[in-house]
Amino acid sequence: MSTSTDARADGQARAPHIADSHEMIRVHGARVNNLQGVDIEIPKRRLTVFTGVSGSGKSSLVFDTIAAESQRLINETYSAFLQGFMPSPARPEVDVLDGLTTVISVDQQRMGADPRSTVGTVTDANAMLRILFSRLGKPHAGPPGAFAFNVPSVSAAGAITVGNGKKEKVTFHKVGGMCPGCEGRGTVSDLDPAQLYDDTKSVNEGAFTIPGYTGGGWNSRLYAESGFFDPDKPIREFTERELRDLLHREPTRMKIAGINMTYEGLVPRIRKSMLAKDKEAMQSHVRAFVERAVTFTPCPECDGTRLAAHARSATIGEVSIADACRMEIRDLADWVRNVQEPSVSPLLTALRQTLDSFVEIGLGYLSLDRPAGTLSGGEAQRVKMIRHLGSSLTDVTYVFDEPTAGLHPHDIRRMNELLLRLRDKGNTVLVVEHKPEVIEIADHVVDLGPGAGTGGGTVCFEGPVDALRGSDTVTGRHLDDRAALKGAVREPDGVLEIRGAQANNLRDVDVDLPLGVLTVITGVAGSGKSSLVHGSIPEELGVVSVDQSPIRGSRRSNPATYTGLLDPIRKAFAKANGVKPALFSANSEGACPTCNGAGVIYTDLAMMAGVASTCEDCEGRRFDAAVLEYHLGGRDIAEVLAMPVAEALAFFAEREARTPAAHKILERLADVGLGYLTLGQPLTTLSGGERQRLKLATHMADKGGVYVLDEPTTGLHLADVEQLLGLLDRLVDSGKSVIVIEHHQAVMAHADWIVDLGPGAGHDGGRVVFEGTPADLIAARSTVTGEHLAAYVGE
Repeated sequence: MSTSTDARADGQARAPHIADSHEMIRVHGARVNNLQGVDIEIPKRRLTVFTGVSGSGKSSLVFDTIAAESQRLINETYSAFLQGFMPSPARPEVDVLDGLTTVISVDQQRMGADPRSTVGTVTDANAMLRILFSRLGKPHAGPPGAFAFNVPSVSAAGAITVGNGKKEKVTFHKVGGMCPGCEGRGTVSDLDPAQLYDDTKSVNEGAFTIPGYTGGGWNSRLYAESGFFDPDKPIREFTERELRDLLHREPTRMKIAGINMTYEGLVPRIRKSMLAKDKEAMQSHVRAFVERAVTFTPCPECDGTRLAAHARSATIGEVSIADACRMEIRDLADWVRNVQEPSVSPLLTALRQTLDSFVEIGLGYLSLDRPAGTLSGGEAQRVKMIRHLGSSLTDVTYVFDEPTAGLHPHDIRRMNELLLRLRDKGNTVLVVEHKPEVIEIADHVVDLGPGAGTGGGTVCFEGPVDALRGSDTVTGRHLDDRAALKGAVREPDGVLEIRGAQANNLRDVDVDLPLGVLTVITGVAGSGKSSLVHGSIPEELGVVSVDQSPIRGSRRSNPATYTGLLDPIRKAFAKANGVKPALFSANSEGACPTCNGAGVIYTDLAMMAGVASTCEDCEGRRFDAAVLEYHLGGRDIAEVLAMPVAEALAFFAEREARTPAAHKILERLADVGLGYLTLGQPLTTLSGGERQRLKLATHMADKGGVYVLDEPTTGLHLADVEQLLGLLDRLVDSGKSVIVIEHHQAVMAHADWIVDLGPGAGHDGGRVVFEGTPADLIAARSTVTGEHLAAYVGE
């Protein structure tokens, strides 16, 4: 394909127009989120990298426009009945979108927190192991289902007709591999009765501390009027029988206020109503109760393997399927290579290929029994890649969201090779990325911007990497940025002693982390960095941890509600207008009555995909019209929530709207680089990097003395890394001790002290291989990190 370019109206270069849909994906007039009528043609069967500052519109173009429309069109090929069971996004706001192929999105969304979902189950490695053990395991334990921890063993009575025409009763057995003690979860839960009630109170005095069991509702009435105990007697005075009836009584039918109801002890009732649900899907107050009242321990019956006894007893050689799933995957791959049995040769070949893919992609340190919900965003994305590396499909569009997230510089080269391999099989590969190492291998680059939010959403550049360097775009100017070592490092004002750390793969680690300075923890993925920091620092030190776990909240949640900013804003509006603060909440009295403050009306079309449409009464502003009559500094509440952080910062500094409490929160949001976010933007629309920085902003006012940040450069553009370094400096200079787990060489170079773990991952890691200043690490060149940092700073 020619790399010649023609002039654009905005003075930037662009690729030639090729109308043939066999060669190009053509997008015209894209207006999703902040995209401002984007027109672009993306070459097929090439590797295209999308760059731009955070919030410039990269994900809106790649995921919310191209990938979303491909999925919608595929769903429309199914019957209306089947479509009712599929997610079906609305058509993106775009005038023309053609040349699409099937899109496979490989994003950083964490995998479901289902307790039975493991690395093995989500990649089919477990399925192949089950077949292998059902064929070769001794003693023979049955079909593959006998080794599946999500298949229970059941017995059922029935009848069969025998030769004389008579029917005989028989019992049918289905043998599954689920441990009956933990039902395949690997852990058992125990309720702490002390968390269920205040034993100094009676039931009628509101003793229950369980969500939904207070305030005289049916749940509390059921127990108060059961007759099994005196509802006016404090629970601490209950007899042994009364306490057993309260906590453990079996289901008993009774009438309460003339209504037939079933009474059951609190413990089994709570187990059924709360513990059987996905904790992450619970309302925040219910989840807080469960986390407080429930303890989880490895199942004593199966030793945490999830498997029934018969599944654990069958072995190949001396290895059971439980042993195999507990091995590090690279060790399991070696074990499978030593299994020689011609009758299952095709199965062994497929299993070896899958396991080798884990090793190749840098995940050989994982085990197949690792719960999927515990993987980081970067690990989850790479596990999803496993499914596609051996695929025979071609002419597919693969879409990646920062595939280098969580990767040490040493591992980025391997990731690049995988991306190129997918391209060379005849696929189109679209990558949203900030790392220069990935941008360098692109056939084509699309740079969005020039800014973020309303200041972005346009294509600033299209073309090859060399032309990007010469362009006057933010990405082009910063592509070759390199942070230099500091002239002088800070002196610590104390040390945090960690002794005998053994969490996960740590090998009895002793290390002193300096206090009052910027300490960076480095090492390849799986070397033990998070285990050392998150698993070894005592909570009593006042640790403020900002990790990469998702933000919990509904689609009504936004930066204003999450940070507590909405409270001073509501009070300021109330004071200025002489009314109640609740009027200025779209979740309370001020909500539009038509859409209940959601801003949209959702229409359920049963078997067809539901439709969300903007509320016609409030026009998406979420508030009752009467509420919008009240103003602060000439703006109504909906207009304030539509402001970007940077604009709101100036607004709340003006005399008519001066609100010091709001101003402080807005300053913190601006400090972490979120000045472009609007106050009312739904949290569900934020990228992973934006969510992490939002969490950092909320914690900046905490009084903790030790700040722990987990890869804060995730999602940051090259131009924003310098701002992050300044923020880290301000935290340290304000008297905080800052510990950062990080792979980015710019952060390493800026550190006062580095602790490098390794030398490898899994059982090859877990040791401190270097402690000292960045300059000493470069001079020693004794570790992989040292080699890459030396190359980065040009020494």
